[in-house]
Amino acid sequence: MLQERLRRRPILSSMVTKPTPPLEEVIHLRVLIANERRDRLELLAEVVAGLGHEVIAREIDVREVGAVTARERPDVALVGLGLSSEHALGLIAEIVHEAACPVIALLSARDPAYIHEAAKRGVFAYIVDADAEELQSAIDITLQRFAEYHNLQGAFGRRAVIEQAKGILMARHAIDQERAFEMLRSHSQQNGRKLADVADAIVESHLLLLPQLVQPLASAETE
Repeated sequence: MLQERLRRRPILSSMVTKPTPPLEEVIHLRVLIANERRDRLELLAEVVAGLGHEVIAREIDVREVGAVTARERPDVALVGLGLSSEHALGLIAEIVHEAACPVIALLSARDPAYIHEAAKRGVFAYIVDADAEELQSAIDITLQRFAEYHNLQGAFGRRAVIEQAKGILMARHAIDQERAFEMLRSHSQQNGRKLADVADAIVESHLLLLPQLVQPLASAETE
């Protein structure tokens, strides 16, 4: 009976019937799976468990998936395309809104229009008609790229803070940006602190002092 059901669902059939990598070779992840069709959820849960991961939640209702995602904090979420693309897109949107993890869309056939809409809602990757081994590889690659993306965001954030600190020093000491950067780097080296941490401290202290500097001006305008 199971094999007959699997033959009707090629994306999940190939996942279940092909050999999976040894469990010790993969990192055990906490996975949220979502699909409009409960039968697909059960089959996907078998695949995920067979790969050595833990299915922490399986959701159908768009109204509930966001709260479950926020509570469970999965490492990765897999959303299958069921009968309705709108339902699947709703699941993706709710999970992305709450999750600090990548969301991967699962499709049984290529659908450029759906993939485009899923990307607009924040899906990080998609897989078409994959077997279990390919699913594991896709998860590994997606998690790596997701980490790189967040590291890049962090780098942009640190760069912005350094630029803010340079601006504060330039205004405070009437110096150019090269001299301001040299002050930051010198202080960093002398105190054994990261450049970004020194810049962050300058910005924080400036923000704390700012209301005291502004208040007298505001008071003077009202007199």
